Amino acid sequence: MLLTPRVQIPMLPSGFAEAWSQKETQIMPTPRIAQKSPFPVDVEKGKTYFWCACGKSANQPFCDGSHADTEFLPVKYPATESARVFFCGCKQTHTKPLCDGTHNTL
Repeated sequence: MLLTPRVQIPMLPSGFAEAWSQKETQIMPTPRIAQKSPFPVDVEKGKTYFWCACGKSANQPFCDGSHADTEFLPVKYPATESARVFFCGCKQTHTKPLCDGTHNTL
C-alpha cells in the first residue's frame, strides 16, 4: 500500500480573499478623451515633455495641471532624439505616452 505524505497547506489571513476580490473589482478612473487621433509633435533631443494623462488639459497633448482634482499624473517623456512622435490623444494607449492605435477601436 502506497501512502501519500500529508502536505500542510498554509492558510490565508482572515478576510484576505474578500479584500482581494474587492480590490480586483474596483473601478479604475477613466481619462477624458481629448481626441480620437494622435497628436504629431516634433520633439527636440534633450528636452523633457509631460504628456497629459487625464485628458483635461487645455494644452493637449501636454499637461497644464488640470489633473489636480483627479487620480491621474502626467507621464514624463524624455526625447532621446529630435524626431516627430505621435502622442496619444484618446488617453487609452497601452504604450503611454505614445499612440498605439487604440483610438481606432473606440
